[in-house]
This record gives sequence, structure tokens and C-alpha cells, in this order.
Amino acid sequence: MQKILIEEHKHFTHVQLNRPEVRNAFHPEMIAELTTVFKSFAKKKELRAVVLSGSGTSFCAGADLEWMKSMAKYTRLQNKKDAEKLFEMFLAMKQLAVPLIGKVHGHAMGGALGMLAVCDLVVAEEKTEFCFSEVKLGLSPAVISAFVKNKVSFSQMSRWFLTAEVFNSQQAKEMGLIQEVCIQSTLDLQIEKWLKQLLSNGPQAVRETKKLLRKVVLENSEAKLKKATTGVIAQLRVSEEGQEGLQSFLQKRSPSWRIS
Repeated sequence: MQKILIEEHKHFTHVQLNRPEVRNAFHPEMIAELTTVFKSFAKKKELRAVVLSGSGTSFCAGADLEWMKSMAKYTRLQNKKDAEKLFEMFLAMKQLAVPLIGKVHGHAMGGALGMLAVCDLVVAEEKTEFCFSEVKLGLSPAVISAFVKNKVSFSQMSRWFLTAEVFNSQQAKEMGLIQEVCIQSTLDLQIEKWLKQLLSNGPQAVRETKKLLRKVVLENSEAKLKKATTGVIAQLRVSEEGQEGLQSFLQKRSPSWRIS
């Protein structure tokens, strides 16, 4: 991997965008690397969380300028295939079986907000600037809209997608795009807090709950929701992990999976 850095720990992995000279703007090579890496996590059974961040002064400035220049010469078919690869990257990140934590600072522009939308937890430095900037360029936040809609209301999307206004961390939190805002020096402390909390929970229960959340959000049929939700809890209650969790609670001891 040349455009991203991978730092593996025993139970979590840190993925860092690594094009600081262009504020981590993504282009075909970075998109391909991120897609490959996130798909590979499916094989890591010991993995309990992934942290996503950007090196240098910004999280991600969106699409690379040189890449955008080359798009001007693409045919409609080439542009469609290009967009499909971007969609596959977001989908690979969204389908991660374990919690994905975003660490944001500096700038998060355009397509970068698609990455935040597929994160389960996001903390942003208080001075971070955000923008759905596509319409400023005569384009549309089309690809990321499929993922942003799961976090942001239609009313909020209408405003920020259509105006391309720059907004701040507090506004991003209020609209549901991120969960926490803090000063630069405490970003890592918040990440550590979340990791500690996640590692104290049942690993299979967390995976099943993340899967359940996707079903609940996407499914409108009450019959199917009933089947999905009751099936998950029934399965977990009789599982080895569920039994250990219940017994440890009743016996007032730490469960075997807890990592201190």
C-alpha cells in the first residue's frame, strides 16, 4: 500500500490516508487500496474495530484535482465505471463487520463526507471545516448520497447539498454526521475511550448488532423487522458468548472477552 498506511494492533487496525501533500485527496489508486484493505478485513476474525484518519493537516479534501482534470476527457461510460469504483469503496467500508471509527481534522470536503457517513462513530476537531462541495463544480454529491442518507435527514441534505455552504463541527454533530467534537489535543483520547468501550463488549454481539442496525434502518416491513430483531437476540442468548455475558453479570465478574 502506497497511498494509505496500515497499523495493526491485536484487536483493532488503524487505517490512515497518506497523501498529506494534497490534503489526502483521493484518486483511483487510493480508492483501489481502500477497497482492497476494507474487503480484506472480512478474514480477520480477531478484529474488533477499525480507526480511519488522515495524515498531515487535513482528514481529506475530497477528489484529487489532477484526477478531476482527467475526468473532463472521460466518456460517459468511463465516468460511470469510475463512479462505480468509488461506490464500491464506500460499500466496502460500510459493510465492515466491526465498528468503524472516524478521526477528523482540518478539512472534510466532498467525497470525504461519504467516508464519514459510513463510519459508525466519528470524532472531529472543533475547527474542522466540512462541505458538500460538488455543486460548486457543476457536479452532484450523487455517489455519496446513497450513504449520507442513512445519517442525515432529507431536510439537512437539501440545505447542504444544494447550497454547498461550508459548515463546522458543531453543525456536523447536530445533523448527525458525526458524534463528538473536541479540541485537537483530545482527539486521540476520545478514540481510546471508544476503543476501550468497544473492547469491553461482546465481540460477536457487537458484530451482530451492527448487522442488525443496517437491517433496521433499511427495512420497512414490520414482519421482516420482527423476524430480524427477534432472531438476533434469540441467537445471541443461546450462544457461547451470550451465555458467558449473562453468567459473568450474574456472578459479578468480568466476562472472558474483556480486555483491560
